[in-house]
Amino acid sequence: MNESKLGQLLLDADVITKRQLAQAVQKQVAGDKRKIGEILIDMEYLTIVDLTDIMLNNGHADKIEEMIPSSVETAEIVDISEDVVMKTKFSLDVKTMIAAVMGIASLVGMWYALQADIQEAKELPKIGNIYSQEYPSKPEGYNWPRSYEQYKDNVEGLQDEMDDAYEMLEEMGDLIKELRKEISSLEKRKRDK
Repeated sequence: MNESKLGQLLLDADVITKRQLAQAVQKQVAGDKRKIGEILIDMEYLTIVDLTDIMLNNGHADKIEEMIPSSVETAEIVDISEDVVMKTKFSLDVKTMIAAVMGIASLVGMWYALQADIQEAKELPKIGNIYSQEYPSKPEGYNWPRSYEQYKDNVEGLQDEMDDAYEMLEEMGDLIKELRKEISSLEKRKRDK
Protein backbone atom coordinates (compact mmCIF):
# COMPACT_ATOMS: atom_id res chain seq x y z
CA MET A 1 0.00 0.00 0.00
CA ASN A 2 1.46 3.33 -0.97
CA GLU A 3 1.48 6.25 1.41
CA SER A 4 -0.87 8.46 -0.60
CA LYS A 5 -3.50 5.72 -0.42
CA LEU A 6 -3.02 5.48 3.36
CA GLY A 7 -3.36 9.26 3.67
CA GLN A 8 -6.61 9.15 1.66
CA LEU A 9 -7.98 6.31 3.83
CA LEU A 10 -7.21 8.32 6.97
CA LEU A 11 -8.89 11.41 5.52
CA ASP A 12 -11.95 9.42 4.40
CA ALA A 13 -12.27 7.87 7.84
CA ASP A 14 -12.11 11.38 9.38
CA VAL A 15 -9.20 10.37 11.60
CA ILE A 16 -6.94 13.22 10.48
CA THR A 17 -7.47 16.55 8.73
CA LYS A 18 -6.02 17.69 5.40
CA ARG A 19 -3.82 20.16 7.27
CA GLN A 20 -2.37 17.40 9.48
CA LEU A 21 -1.68 15.21 6.43
CA ALA A 22 -0.06 18.16 4.64
CA GLN A 23 2.23 18.79 7.63
CA ALA A 24 3.33 15.14 7.64
CA VAL A 25 3.99 15.20 3.87
CA GLN A 26 6.02 18.42 4.28
CA LYS A 27 8.25 16.62 6.79
CA GLN A 28 8.86 13.88 4.21
CA VAL A 29 9.64 16.46 1.53
CA ALA A 30 12.07 18.14 3.93
CA GLY A 31 14.02 14.88 4.13
CA ASP A 32 12.32 12.78 6.83
CA LYS A 33 12.76 9.16 5.69
CA ARG A 34 10.03 7.73 7.92
CA LYS A 35 6.68 6.47 6.58
CA ILE A 36 3.66 8.76 6.67
CA GLY A 37 1.97 6.66 9.37
CA GLU A 38 5.03 6.88 11.57
CA ILE A 39 5.23 10.65 11.16
CA LEU A 40 1.52 11.10 11.95
CA ILE A 41 1.87 8.95 15.07
CA ASP A 42 4.98 10.89 16.12
CA MET A 43 3.12 14.19 15.64
CA GLU A 44 0.30 12.71 17.78
CA TYR A 45 -2.29 13.19 15.04
CA LEU A 46 -2.87 9.46 14.87
CA THR A 47 -2.68 6.50 17.25
CA ILE A 48 -1.58 2.98 16.48
CA VAL A 49 -5.10 1.81 17.32
CA ASP A 50 -6.59 4.22 14.75
CA LEU A 51 -4.10 3.10 12.13
CA THR A 52 -4.79 -0.58 12.82
CA ASP A 53 -8.56 -0.07 12.71
CA ILE A 54 -8.37 1.76 9.37
CA MET A 55 -6.18 -0.95 7.88
CA LEU A 56 -8.44 -3.78 9.12
CA ASN A 57 -11.65 -2.05 8.03
CA ASN A 58 -10.31 -1.51 4.51
CA GLY A 59 -9.03 -5.03 3.97
CA HIS A 60 -5.32 -4.33 4.45
CA ALA A 61 -4.64 -6.54 7.46
CA ASP A 62 -1.55 -7.95 5.73
CA LYS A 63 -0.04 -4.44 5.43
CA ILE A 64 -0.43 -3.43 9.09
CA GLU A 65 3.06 -4.44 10.16
CA GLU A 66 4.75 -2.34 7.47
CA MET A 67 2.67 0.74 8.38
CA ILE A 68 3.35 0.63 12.12
CA PRO A 69 6.44 2.57 13.16
CA SER A 70 9.55 0.50 13.72
CA SER A 71 10.11 2.17 17.09
CA VAL A 72 6.91 0.64 18.45
CA GLU A 73 7.05 -2.88 19.77
CA THR A 74 4.16 -4.83 18.37
CA ALA A 75 2.59 -8.04 19.44
CA GLU A 76 2.10 -10.79 16.94
CA ILE A 77 -0.90 -10.01 14.78
CA VAL A 78 -3.53 -12.71 15.04
CA ASP A 79 -5.82 -13.46 12.17
CA ILE A 80 -9.39 -13.60 13.48
CA SER A 81 -11.18 -14.14 10.21
CA GLU A 82 -14.19 -16.41 10.20
CA ASP A 83 -12.31 -19.24 8.48
CA VAL A 84 -9.55 -19.25 11.08
CA VAL A 85 -11.95 -19.02 14.01
CA MET A 86 -14.12 -21.86 12.71
CA LYS A 87 -11.07 -24.14 12.36
CA THR A 88 -10.03 -23.73 15.99
CA LYS A 89 -10.60 -26.61 18.36
CA PHE A 90 -12.62 -26.19 21.50
CA SER A 91 -10.54 -26.78 24.58
CA LEU A 92 -11.06 -26.29 28.28
CA ASP A 93 -8.43 -25.84 30.91
CA VAL A 94 -8.65 -27.53 34.31
CA LYS A 95 -9.83 -24.36 36.12
CA THR A 96 -12.75 -23.94 33.72
CA MET A 97 -13.80 -27.56 34.14
CA ILE A 98 -13.62 -27.33 37.94
CA ALA A 99 -15.69 -24.13 37.87
CA ALA A 100 -18.31 -25.80 35.65
CA VAL A 101 -18.53 -28.84 37.97
CA MET A 102 -18.84 -26.57 41.02
CA GLY A 103 -21.64 -24.62 39.31
CA ILE A 104 -23.54 -27.80 38.48
CA ALA A 105 -23.03 -29.14 42.01
CA SER A 106 -24.41 -25.89 43.45
CA LEU A 107 -27.50 -26.09 41.26
CA VAL A 108 -28.13 -29.73 42.23
CA GLY A 109 -27.68 -28.84 45.91
CA MET A 110 -30.15 -25.97 45.63
CA TRP A 111 -32.67 -28.27 43.93
CA TYR A 112 -32.45 -30.83 46.77
CA ALA A 113 -32.74 -28.07 49.38
CA LEU A 114 -35.87 -26.75 47.65
CA GLN A 115 -37.36 -30.24 47.54
CA ALA A 116 -36.68 -30.63 51.29
CA ASP A 117 -38.41 -27.29 52.02
CA ILE A 118 -41.44 -28.35 49.97
CA GLN A 119 -41.66 -31.66 51.84
CA GLU A 120 -41.37 -29.88 55.20
CA ALA A 121 -44.17 -27.50 54.22
CA LYS A 122 -46.39 -30.45 53.31
CA GLU A 123 -45.85 -31.96 56.76
CA LEU A 124 -46.83 -28.81 58.70
CA PRO A 125 -49.98 -29.20 60.82
CA LYS A 126 -53.18 -28.05 59.18
CA ILE A 127 -54.52 -24.80 60.57
CA GLY A 128 -58.27 -24.92 61.19
CA ASN A 129 -59.27 -21.28 61.35
CA ILE A 130 -56.40 -18.93 60.60
CA TYR A 131 -58.76 -15.95 60.83
CA SER A 132 -59.40 -16.35 64.54
CA GLN A 133 -55.69 -16.84 65.19
CA GLU A 134 -54.68 -13.74 63.23
CA TYR A 135 -57.52 -11.48 64.38
CA PRO A 136 -58.60 -12.64 67.85
CA SER A 137 -60.40 -9.35 68.62
CA LYS A 138 -62.75 -9.63 65.64
CA PRO A 139 -65.79 -11.86 66.02
CA GLU A 140 -66.13 -15.03 63.93
CA GLY A 141 -67.63 -14.29 60.54
CA TYR A 142 -66.54 -10.63 60.58
CA ASN A 143 -66.13 -9.41 57.04
CA TRP A 144 -63.68 -6.71 56.24
CA PRO A 145 -65.30 -3.84 54.32
CA ARG A 146 -64.93 -3.81 50.59
CA SER A 147 -62.84 -1.13 48.92
CA TYR A 148 -65.88 0.94 47.88
CA GLU A 149 -67.23 0.90 51.42
CA GLN A 150 -63.84 2.03 52.75
CA TYR A 151 -63.85 4.80 50.15
CA LYS A 152 -67.31 5.92 51.19
CA ASP A 153 -66.37 5.91 54.85
CA ASN A 154 -63.09 7.76 54.40
CA VAL A 155 -63.33 9.92 51.30
CA GLU A 156 -66.86 10.29 50.06
CA GLY A 157 -67.90 13.03 52.50
CA LEU A 158 -64.78 15.12 51.91
CA GLN A 159 -66.24 17.01 48.93
CA ASP A 160 -69.35 18.00 50.92
CA GLU A 161 -67.16 19.13 53.82
CA MET A 162 -64.99 21.18 51.46
CA ASP A 163 -68.07 22.79 49.88
CA ASP A 164 -69.38 23.68 53.36
CA ALA A 165 -65.99 25.16 54.29
CA TYR A 166 -65.94 27.31 51.12
CA GLU A 167 -69.47 28.55 51.83
CA MET A 168 -68.45 29.49 55.38
CA LEU A 169 -65.42 31.35 54.02
CA GLU A 170 -67.62 33.31 51.61
CA GLU A 171 -70.04 34.17 54.43
CA MET A 172 -67.14 35.28 56.64
CA GLY A 173 -65.75 37.35 53.76
CA ASP A 174 -69.13 39.07 53.31
CA LEU A 175 -69.36 39.63 57.08
CA ILE A 176 -65.86 41.16 57.13
CA LYS A 177 -66.83 43.54 54.28
CA GLU A 178 -69.96 44.61 56.18
CA LEU A 179 -67.94 45.16 59.36
CA ARG A 180 -65.38 47.27 57.46
CA LYS A 181 -68.21 49.39 56.04
CA GLU A 182 -69.67 49.89 59.52
CA ILE A 183 -66.24 50.77 60.93
CA SER A 184 -65.61 53.30 58.17
CA SER A 185 -69.09 54.83 58.64
CA LEU A 186 -68.50 55.04 62.42
CA GLU A 187 -65.13 56.72 61.84
CA LYS A 188 -66.78 59.13 59.42
CA ARG A 189 -69.51 60.02 61.97
CA LYS A 190 -66.89 60.46 64.64
CA ARG A 191 -64.96 62.90 62.45
CA ASP A 192 -68.08 64.76 61.54
CA LYS A 193 -68.97 65.44 65.22
